[in-house]
Amino acid sequence: MMLRKTLTALLAGATLAMTAQAARAMDEITVAYFLEWPMPFLASKVDGTYDKELGVNVKWRSFETGTAMSAAMASGDVHISVSQGLPPFVVAASSGLPIEVVDVAVSYSDNDNCVIGDALGIDKSNAKDLEGKRVAVPLGTAAHYGFLRQMGHFGVDISTLNVVDMPPPDGAIALAQGSVDFACGYGGGLTRMKESGKVLLTGAEKEELGILVFDVTSTTKEFAAEHPEMLSKFLAITAAANDRWNSGIGRDVMLEVVAKESGMDLDAAQAAIATMKFPSREEQLTGKWFGGGMQTFMKGVADVFKEAGSIDDSLDSYASSANPVPLIGAQ
Repeated sequence: MMLRKTLTALLAGATLAMTAQAARAMDEITVAYFLEWPMPFLASKVDGTYDKELGVNVKWRSFETGTAMSAAMASGDVHISVSQGLPPFVVAASSGLPIEVVDVAVSYSDNDNCVIGDALGIDKSNAKDLEGKRVAVPLGTAAHYGFLRQMGHFGVDISTLNVVDMPPPDGAIALAQGSVDFACGYGGGLTRMKESGKVLLTGAEKEELGILVFDVTSTTKEFAAEHPEMLSKFLAITAAANDRWNSGIGRDVMLEVVAKESGMDLDAAQAAIATMKFPSREEQLTGKWFGGGMQTFMKGVADVFKEAGSIDDSLDSYASSANPVPLIGAQ
């Protein structure tokens, strides 16, 4: 599969790149993030808080998928990825890339979904009729995992589907043009998909099936080991922005900044962020997340991808893939 070839290339230069990264002094770091994905940390990006608090120049680089973030971390081009989907993280970790989760960035069951084109006349009552159809899915992402789980729930034979690897914005265009019958995605791409169809399952319905959707902040094990204080400060700044948003104080002003920085108009940003939850530092350190729940979920995600043939194998355990130490130090 294309996903396997990508991972093979991704891992080939990872060790050399990470060794070189550790050897040089850090006066600049590069952080990956998504456009059309409004999150509170963007306010601190705009006002320069990260640069001032970390004492380095922070370069921000936008991506369209979490798999591309993994590749950039492997090459040494990116040091920290904010809001990487858990499934692409699991795919990379399962293939041996030495990366780890250091923060739960956002939970968003209603902001990641599959949309069926209106012309099909298919919904959850006759979902088996999706067999033989053409679907746009960003492979190796949270949307890919959700797609596999939903198809499995409805008994749709995935081997009959024509799966096209597309980032959400392209999937939305393909759905509108009728080039695909349904599409899966997140963020602004998902919003535009809904203009051409309806979701197969609501966020609440997915959660009832155990289909959780959340993103993480990830980094390489090398960077975490070499720069623990910087990483903890980064997470502390992010947590402070989340706390401000969660408090509701000054939210309207904050939203204007976040919307502009994410490349969205105010209404679209408001609609997207309304579906998001930003767990506090204290909540993340409970059993639901770093206390064991996240590691167990990672194993489940990996096993689903393995069964679908998307990865060769899963790890016996993902305990070492989640590192709470930087978050504990994020005061």
